[in-house]
Parts: sequence; C-alpha cells; structure tokens
Amino acid sequence: MKKNNLTIKTLVYLAVFSIFILLFIWIVQVVFLGVIYERYQIKNIESVSKNIQNNATNITQSLEDYAYKYDMCIEYHQGDTTIGYNLKNQGCLLGLDSHKIALYKNHLLTTNDEYIKIYAPNTGKKSIIYFIRLNDTEYVFLNTTLEDINTATILLKRQLIYIILLLLIVSIIMAIFISKRINKPILKLIEGAKELGKGNYNVVFEKSNIQELDELASVLTVAASEMNKTDELRRDLLANVSHDLKTPLTMIKAYAEKVRDLSYKDDEKRTNDLNVIIDESDRLNILVNDLLELSKLEAKKVDLNITKYDLVADIQEILKRYDIIRERENYNFIVDLPKVAYVKADKNKIDQVIYNLINNAIEHTGDDLTVKIKVKKQRDYYVVEITDTGEGIESKDIPLIWNKYYKTEKNHKRNKVGSGIGLSIVKEVLEIHKFPYGIDSKVGKYTTVYFKIKKSN
Repeated sequence: MKKNNLTIKTLVYLAVFSIFILLFIWIVQVVFLGVIYERYQIKNIESVSKNIQNNATNITQSLEDYAYKYDMCIEYHQGDTTIGYNLKNQGCLLGLDSHKIALYKNHLLTTNDEYIKIYAPNTGKKSIIYFIRLNDTEYVFLNTTLEDINTATILLKRQLIYIILLLLIVSIIMAIFISKRINKPILKLIEGAKELGKGNYNVVFEKSNIQELDELASVLTVAASEMNKTDELRRDLLANVSHDLKTPLTMIKAYAEKVRDLSYKDDEKRTNDLNVIIDESDRLNILVNDLLELSKLEAKKVDLNITKYDLVADIQEILKRYDIIRERENYNFIVDLPKVAYVKADKNKIDQVIYNLINNAIEHTGDDLTVKIKVKKQRDYYVVEITDTGEGIESKDIPLIWNKYYKTEKNHKRNKVGSGIGLSIVKEVLEIHKFPYGIDSKVGKYTTVYFKIKKSN
C-alpha cells in the first residue's frame, strides 16, 4: 500500500489517538495514583475533622463513631485527661511510646500545621497524624494509615498493557472498516474524475450518503454538465467560425476566377465582381478582427483609455455608417436621444459595444425592419437601449445569448453585418468597465439590450 493510502492514514490516526488516551490513563492511574489516593485520604480526614468540630457537644460518642466508621485511631485530650479510640489497632501511631511520635505531636501542638505525614517506626508505612484544636484545653489527634498501593499499581500496569493491545487491534479493525466505507465512494469519484479528464462529460457521479462526498459528487456532476455545454459551444463556435470564414473565401475565389476568365474585358461586370470581392474581404476582415479583439478581452489584456465625451454625438456618428443599409434595404432607425450626454469611458470600446448591439438588432429585427436606439437619464448613469422587433427570447435562453455564436436554433445563418460574436465582445467590454447590462425581451414582440454608462461630472 502507498504511504498516503487512506487505510494506512486512518489506522495511524486511530492508533495515535488510542495511544494518547492510554498514555493519559497510564499517567493518571499509575504515575499519579499514589498522589490521588493520598489527597483522597487527606480530604477524608479533613471531612472527619469538620464533623468533629461541628459536634463538639457530644464529643466522646462522636469520636468513637468516627473511629470505627473510618477505621482510624483517635486520641482525645481534655486538660490532663486522655481518651483513646482504636489505639491498639495495627499501624496506629498514637498509642506508641515513641520519642519521635511525641515530637510530631508536640510540633502540631505548637505550630499552625493541621497534619503531618510520617513513616511508621515499626512498619515503615506512610501515615497521617491530623490535629484538631477544639479550645484552649481540648484537642484531638486523628491518625490513619496510607495503604500501600504498589500491588494495585502493578495490577493496573498489567491491565493497561492488555487494554493497549486490545485497543490497537480494535483500531486496526476500525481503520479497515472506516477506510473501506469512505474509500469506496472516493475511488468511484476518482474514476469518474479520470473519465471527465478524458473528455467523457456524460459521466455520472454517484452519491454515497456521506454528506461531504455527496456535496463533492454534486459539484463534479455540475462541473461535468457545464464542461459538456462548454464543449458543445466550442464545437459550435468552430463550426460557425469555419462557416463564416469559408463563405467569403469561397466567394472571393469564385469572383476572382470570374474576373480572370470572363468579366475582365467588360468594365461594368468587372467592377461589380471586384466590389463583391472587396465586400467579402471586408466581412472576412471584420470577423478576424473581432476574434482577435474577443481573445484580448477574455485574456484581460486590454488597457482602458477613460475619457470624457458626448455619448449622443458619438451615437449619431455611428449611425451614419448604416446609411447604406437604410438606402438599400429600407431599414428604419428610430432614435430617441437627449441633446447631450457627457460620459466617462473608453470611447473606442463603447463604440464597439454600440456598433455590435445595433448589428445584432439589425440581424434579428422583424419584418418591419425597425431598430430603436434610446438614451435616457438616471441618477448616476445614462441608460442606452437598443431594441429590435423580432421574435424575442425565452427567459431561459437570455443568460446564454452572451456566449459566442449562441443560437436558440442550431442552424447557423450568415450574418448580414458583423461577425456573430458581437454580444460576447459587448459582455467583455462592459464587464471590464464594470457597467451594468442586461436584456428585456418578450417572445413574439421585441428584444431590448441595454447597458448603463457613468455620467461625467
């Protein structure tokens, strides 16, 4: 298995976690067991001390009860009277006639210490002598032995060794189970992603009831769908560009051959044929230039030259280019413009936008051959609207028409004007300027493409 294999990683993580937990238990149960036990006994004897002080009225009966209940020996002093409880128990230090024990008692009597830990002279076991002063003439000594826990510690160590081995085995089993549970859907996602990389955009990413993996599967499914659409658009783009390149090239070649072989002696026919060649060359030039321009815009390799200029005068100048269309094909341009509209933008780029939008309207307008151009004021913007009277666009198709050569019908037709990628150029230019834009359309009635351009102060 590879070192980055999910099973190995899961096993390592579970093993480390188990070892950490066991190490913590080992420290608590083995290393600090004596400390914990000692503190427990001290707390216990402190509790007895508080109870004795609270029941000082019937002190002798209370001391006897505590002595047997907590298995400790007690020595009660009242003036010259001394009463002992359990003093003959094994391990009791208070009943010993020992100079050291006497010194320990005297130390507690003359200091503010509450207790002292000592080792019994005869057994060597650790023991606690606790001192309680009731008043000037009454005081009590409590004594309890701290049991040897070495045997318990040894047993705990052995148990922990077995527990460690058991947990490691459980960790291995859990690691294999978890990795297989997670690894299987991950491997399916990897295989699907490989198919996606090979260009199979119809691959289906199955869900596994694991939330994160299901989200990833959903994202990959959406990505595959979008890539499929993009690939389809790419194929359409290549086909359409090829069509628009091939048509003028074919006509240029055909009319050139005609001039060479037939009409070169007839001035009028030769001139007409040469005009066709020039028109088709211009169309070809427009297409190539638009493709280059779109490539630069999409690559964000365009520097804007922002200037102040009159948008109305600019639109009027652009409309003069369409005089020949008005005359030859009877197109009707309805214009609604203010007297002036000073704006701040890259004039050449906005000219491209307006020119392409008018071309698009000409291409799609209805039988009345009407195109409307309107500029209206808003607070910080001028809104430019260009409307055709064509078949309109369904709402589901509106977001897609900005794609290169997108058609609601798949049959690509040759454009009367422009290159067929005008709306893609419009989109890129307006987004570089950060100008809002959009489409308002009613099926069977009209389509209005609009954009907003900032006013100049």
